Amino acid sequence: MRLLGEKLWEAARSARDARRQRLSRLSAAIHANPEEGWAEVKAARWLGECLAQEGFRVTAPAGGVETAFRAEWSRGKGGPTIAYLAEYDALPELGHACGHNLIGAAAAGAGAALRQVMLDGGLEGEVLVLGTPAEEVGGGKLKLLEAGMFDGLDAVLMMHPATSTRVGGTSLALTPIRFAFQGKAAHAAASPHEGINALDAVIQTFNNANALRQHVTEDVRLHGIITRGGVAPNIVPDAAEAYFYVRASSIGVVSSTLARLENCARAAALATGASLTIHIEDSYLEILPNAPLEGCLLQSLSQAGVAVEPTPDIGMRGSTDFGNVSHACPSAAFTMAIAPREVAVHSPEFAAASASLAGEAAMHEAVLVLAAAGLILIGDPALVAAAHAAGKEHRAGPALE
Repeated sequence: MRLLGEKLWEAARSARDARRQRLSRLSAAIHANPEEGWAEVKAARWLGECLAQEGFRVTAPAGGVETAFRAEWSRGKGGPTIAYLAEYDALPELGHACGHNLIGAAAAGAGAALRQVMLDGGLEGEVLVLGTPAEEVGGGKLKLLEAGMFDGLDAVLMMHPATSTRVGGTSLALTPIRFAFQGKAAHAAASPHEGINALDAVIQTFNNANALRQHVTEDVRLHGIITRGGVAPNIVPDAAEAYFYVRASSIGVVSSTLARLENCARAAALATGASLTIHIEDSYLEILPNAPLEGCLLQSLSQAGVAVEPTPDIGMRGSTDFGNVSHACPSAAFTMAIAPREVAVHSPEFAAASASLAGEAAMHEAVLVLAAAGLILIGDPALVAAAHAAGKEHRAGPALE
């Protein structure tokens, strides 16, 4: 893959530099005003206003989600459609301990910089910045996918802050499941024989699940909590509930493991006499790799002088709704280090890093990398076609069987 030409590279750098102060203020404002998923009113408005001032046509709300937005700009009738993803939801109590303030500002800056270079250079194509809320607690991108906001895209790119700089990598597929047991209340001392203990059913479900762990593949992760367990020790609990996550390297393995976990709960209900209601929530799919797009990002990072660590084969042990996007259209992401490796993501220390000078510098670097990647794609139709072909190849593979 060729380097981006010096003229276009310098144009992208200049467009980025002209927006440094605005983007720094935007990131700082979002960080200082943390809003949890589905309630990111200020962040969505500020990002949308920034992009409207840059000449984008902004639709908000978008996709039937109150705090989502779609910013679009195009020139000519040819060229690819490049989308940058903005996340901006915060975590309960911790605030922006996942650096989503930096993600949102980087996406807006990349979109604005790419538009500027295309406008000045007479390049054709379409640039989108998609505001995707509730990544942490609700899979906002799933709702936007259902609404068609990702239809017709040639490349979806994003940056995520981390403790290392890497490109690509996989994630674990995830399906959340809730078990609600209904028993019968009774006095726990005077007449326990008249009761049916729903909490016992929950505890037995956990015991069964722990036995199941020995007989699943190494990539499977089962973890759960008791969300309801009774009201007083002297009352046989008539209602109890458990909430589990089932994760694995592919949604196919998740589905087969989920069926076995359901049997663990059914056996517990049978043993205790409780009735059982099962509710399965929306799944996060594993991230599908896209070598052409990842190569494009690597090229941009290299040209920017950013050192990149090898991506481990084991992949990310978390889950993200970006995985669902990667199943729908060509997608790639990279991480930028904003804190030392010993700092945990989703910690107060990482929240502080997301507002630090290091975090700000990484965000500005990401703006240039993302904009340059967009320019590479616009100038290389064969690369765009290869990205589509790679996505189709992976979607047809065994992970979805």
